[in-house]
Amino acid sequence: MASCIFCKIVEGSIPGEKVYEDEHVIAFMDIMPVTKGHVLLIPKKHCENLYDMTEEEAANLFKAAPKIATALKEEFQPAGMNLLQNNGSFAGQTVYHFHMHLIPRYDKSDGFQLEFQPKVEQFPTDVLTELAANIKQRLDA
Repeated sequence: MASCIFCKIVEGSIPGEKVYEDEHVIAFMDIMPVTKGHVLLIPKKHCENLYDMTEEEAANLFKAAPKIATALKEEFQPAGMNLLQNNGSFAGQTVYHFHMHLIPRYDKSDGFQLEFQPKVEQFPTDVLTELAANIKQRLDA
């Protein structure tokens, strides 16, 4: 896609500090990193978000993810790592080319905060059963 900044990195028309590349994906340093070692992993083919990816495209991307995560772990010795991917503006997506953030975590003051705030303490079992059945029905379709 001509106007996509990540497609321009893939084609080489704008620079990107690549850390990994194969025939399907590229990983490069985030230019506005949350923590030291923050990397973005993208498919070379333009896919707006996870919903646009085929199973094969997703498999190719996730095949590369452990290699990159391990290299980050070996290089920076983080205490942990967050993998973050946003689909749609409401979820925080700002560049509309699928990208997964690999964010090394060092301590509570490293610049990244993620907190889940459940609406209820625990969903009733019958509600969970119904939700699961509805999802399974769509998967079987």
